[in-house]
Amino acid sequence: MSSKTKIFVLHLKELIYTGIFVLLAILFLVLMVIMFLPEKDPGKPAADKEQARFVPGKYTTSLQIGQGNVDVEVIVDEAAINSVSLINLNEVITTMYPLMEPCMETISDQVCERQSLDGITYPEENKYTSQLLLNAIQAALDKAALPGS
Repeated sequence: MSSKTKIFVLHLKELIYTGIFVLLAILFLVLMVIMFLPEKDPGKPAADKEQARFVPGKYTTSLQIGQGNVDVEVIVDEAAINSVSLINLNEVITTMYPLMEPCMETISDQVCERQSLDGITYPEENKYTSQLLLNAIQAALDKAALPGS
């Protein structure tokens, strides 16, 4: 039996370069897979969908005050009350009912902070104006509420 002995000569420098390139190739493939795989749910996470309380949009309720009308506008997104304001407020109503705007500012700040009409405080001298505005805000939020919630 005649066997020829084969000798391989490996240079350490070439082995190191090959190892580095193999590791970079594996890293590149892993990054490509992570970047281009579709997400399981392209929408919002399930936790946010459970918290959805409103149909996003602007909702208004009209108030008959004296001889004029004032609209209370509530802007909501899926889970939060973004703003509450008076719109179509004319000079006659502002003059005849001077507490209307400051009362709405106070209530609006509290509603946006608490995200609810529960626990809203107002001064005793603005009791009836505040209750009127809170009822209008509640009516607008009822329009914005998701069906079945």
